[in-house]
Amino acid sequence: MDIGNLRSRRAAARTLGPCCTSPCRAGHRFAARRRCPAGRAQVVKGRSWSPGALVTPDSLLFGDNAAYLDDLYLQWLENPTSVEPRFAALFASFERPAKPPRRAAPDTRSIFNPGAAPTPAPAQAAAAAVDPRTLLLAQATPRLINAFRVRGHMLADIDPLARLERHEHAELTPAWYGLTDADLPREVDTTPLMGVPARAPLGVVLKRLHKSYCGSIGAEIMNIPALDQRIWLQERLENLPDRVTLPKADAMRVLRKLNDAEGFERALHNRFPGTKRFSLEGAESLIPLLDTLVEDSGARGVTEVVLGMAHRGRLNVLSNILDKPLGAIAKEFEDNSPKTFQGSGDVKYHLGYSSERVTAAGPIVTLSLAFNPSHLEAVNPVVEGRVRARHDRLGGGKSAIKQVLPVLLHGDAAFAGQGLVAETLNLSDLAGYRTGGTIHVVINNQIGFTTPPHEARSTPYATDVARMLAVPIFHVNGEDLDALIATVKLAVEWRQTFHRDVVIDMYCFRKHGHNEGDEPSFTQPLEYEAIRSHPSAGKVFARALVEAGRATQAEVDGVFGESREELERQIGHQPENGRDSYTGNAKSPMGAIWSKYRLGLDAPADTSFPLDELKALLVQANTLPEGFTAHPKIVRLLQQRLEIARGERPVDWAVAEQAAYGTLAVQGQRVRLSGQDSGRGTFSHRHAVLTDVKTGAERFPLDHLREGQARFQVMDSMLSEAAVLGFEYGYTLDYPDALVLWEAQFGDFVNGAQVIIDQFIVAGEQKWNRCSGLVMLLPHGYEGQGPEHSSAKMERFLMLCAEDNMQIANCTTPASLFHILRRQALRPSRKPLVIFTPKSLLRHPECVSTLEDLANGSFQAVIPEVEPLPESSVRRLVLCQGKVYYDLLAERRKRGVDDVALVRIEELYPYPRAAIQAEVDRYPAAEVVWCQEEPRNMGAWPVYCDWLREQLPSNRQPIYVGRKPAASPATGSHHIHAEELRALLDAALRPA
Repeated sequence: MDIGNLRSRRAAARTLGPCCTSPCRAGHRFAARRRCPAGRAQVVKGRSWSPGALVTPDSLLFGDNAAYLDDLYLQWLENPTSVEPRFAALFASFERPAKPPRRAAPDTRSIFNPGAAPTPAPAQAAAAAVDPRTLLLAQATPRLINAFRVRGHMLADIDPLARLERHEHAELTPAWYGLTDADLPREVDTTPLMGVPARAPLGVVLKRLHKSYCGSIGAEIMNIPALDQRIWLQERLENLPDRVTLPKADAMRVLRKLNDAEGFERALHNRFPGTKRFSLEGAESLIPLLDTLVEDSGARGVTEVVLGMAHRGRLNVLSNILDKPLGAIAKEFEDNSPKTFQGSGDVKYHLGYSSERVTAAGPIVTLSLAFNPSHLEAVNPVVEGRVRARHDRLGGGKSAIKQVLPVLLHGDAAFAGQGLVAETLNLSDLAGYRTGGTIHVVINNQIGFTTPPHEARSTPYATDVARMLAVPIFHVNGEDLDALIATVKLAVEWRQTFHRDVVIDMYCFRKHGHNEGDEPSFTQPLEYEAIRSHPSAGKVFARALVEAGRATQAEVDGVFGESREELERQIGHQPENGRDSYTGNAKSPMGAIWSKYRLGLDAPADTSFPLDELKALLVQANTLPEGFTAHPKIVRLLQQRLEIARGERPVDWAVAEQAAYGTLAVQGQRVRLSGQDSGRGTFSHRHAVLTDVKTGAERFPLDHLREGQARFQVMDSMLSEAAVLGFEYGYTLDYPDALVLWEAQFGDFVNGAQVIIDQFIVAGEQKWNRCSGLVMLLPHGYEGQGPEHSSAKMERFLMLCAEDNMQIANCTTPASLFHILRRQALRPSRKPLVIFTPKSLLRHPECVSTLEDLANGSFQAVIPEVEPLPESSVRRLVLCQGKVYYDLLAERRKRGVDDVALVRIEELYPYPRAAIQAEVDRYPAAEVVWCQEEPRNMGAWPVYCDWLREQLPSNRQPIYVGRKPAASPATGSHHIHAEELRALLDAALRPA
């Protein structure tokens, strides 16, 4: 391809605008002939590809790269070993001319014209000079093509209401490059553009670019740094105009799905007028979109699709995609059977569902729609966790990724407004949380309740937050069903090929208000004037089919009739059993992988472990393999742990935790621990990951204990509470056989995930009959570190306890931790477990156990007085929990007090009524004191005061000892902290 002499090409290259630059994978931008300092990508004139990316003549022979590639080509001709191997391989693919003799004049041969002769004499050059207009066209065409790839989406026709303002962009006009209408008939080289002949008139090129990038699909792809992925997308988008029209059979299926969606909404409206259903009307194209997604993904190897979505259109999706019987949905509207299943239930547009679907191509795809609250986007990380659990159950790897597909449906206002969206997107390529690419569908009805887009976001598109991932984003007109279906198929193919996220931004509208009782014209009168007169997507598509001769009116009417008959048949059949109104033909929540578990907390579990095996396991876990060089301090730590394994030292907290995970792993129980800095531990106590100081290699000792053991995984999570906790909760829903733990960096930060706690962990079983065995480790304790590093808000968790919905513990011994973790994994029931973990007690000389305590003991919900006190002379029984016990114990010994008994509550909920009563009865003459280090309005007292007062007789009502009520959890002054501690110790141990 000859685009002018070398000097002209260099000049043209220097004028490239910012639209031609793109970052390397590390995010750096560089000029030509520079390498990213991270070594991630070679950058050529602002374009980049990773070392493993596709390198082909078509991908590199782009006009923007001409100057640099010419220089390299001439360098290669002189010495083939002087350039990088991949460039040498590229240049060798061209016909190589004979090596030229030494020359005085510049050589104008290039990879664009390898056989060009050396520069002719000046007289000859004048005769053979390139026409300036031809040169201008040669320089402008590739830049124009690139401009459409970068900015064409700005002119795309994506709004069904045609109200979206689209302004002409200067870089998308020939005039920007000095071209005029007179140049349109002139032929240009179209090598960079796909789907057109090698040479074609400029006008033809422009028309093709408009069809590819400015039609009903606006694609954002040029910020993707991987060149092979960009080329893959360009090939499909630029060839799409020739293939976008659906075959007749597919078009009729789409029409049927549209009518099913419209008929569903119409039936519910007629039967239950004014009742909230959060209609899909105006966005009915979602149904054929999802139908195509399921069918196409099934044909590409997907066997399971896990969906998450909000309430908008949820009932329609349940009926028309997951095949929940319409009669069952109608029965939920009537609400005649309040006792539909065990628990309190939830409104119909929050309910989940699972079913199996036989696709047209034959494969069966299991569909699962996650239960979720009204808190928009909160379900996103839950879905991702569920998918990752399914991948792990299938053995992981690309095969598992190809089989299980996450699909998230969003609203435009929520996708732009909710921070959890960005948090969840950020999980997508992290090793411990990767799910192989999520298909995101934004139902962009261009309104958020009553808030218009210009007041809901500061970006052009609702999807701009997804640009952080450098993945394809397709803005599509939801009324152009041909384009929409083509986009869905492209999205599925992308995900199954590259295992990365993809976003479909489906522009549509909302026919009614936020719910069916709202009047939207109060706030959007102009928009709703246009909406009232706008036909439905089904009518628009039917008319287009008939007008284009793709179907007859009779065929269209036939589809309408079939849809109407099926709708009437379904709504006439209602399930007799009230339970079916929730489950329909779905799978039982306690079936399949949950079949061996049962509800309730009364099931016992043997948490002991053979002593000899325990010792051997600890030796294995703390012995470095040959050739591994650990940090000197880690070597000393491991030596101390080996002394513990031999019984020469008592067991500390870290070793008890290590023993719990290790024994479970060798018993076949998978363990997954994640959180910020969880590998080492916030307080440098765990060291579950060892790093070779010479090579940087990491070793997970608990994953190398025994041949055939279950996996032990520990992940340092990203700096997020909400998304990571939501992910781990989702993981527990689909992997009940695993012990899954999430650790907060400090317990104080747990409220960053309050929505996940309140809506899912605390209430999920009661609302949705979905069990979870998630463990939350929350560092808690008052040690003078200020208000943000003292309290995990124990009072909030206890106030949320009811109906045996979870377990709350504050362990004070390593043995307690060992047994409660093993009990959580081994007993045949699953309830969330919150453990308030220590900080200073991690290395406290009194906070220890013996190996025998671990091997032969069991969990004690209440630990009685451990020192020999004369029971008859005890005048005061102090009930306490957590670190304050050791403060009380030390002070009691210091003062020589022998008439005050200290009893620890290890498990705060379920309330250990019988065990507490036994201790109260043991000291019949003692007054009962509740002592805590938290302020009076915090900690356990706000809940325990009622429970104890209800349990104890009137003459033995509990006395509170602790800090006074406070707005802030703790003081920022270490001096004041010490004074407060002295005061509560004095009050607890004061003499008679």
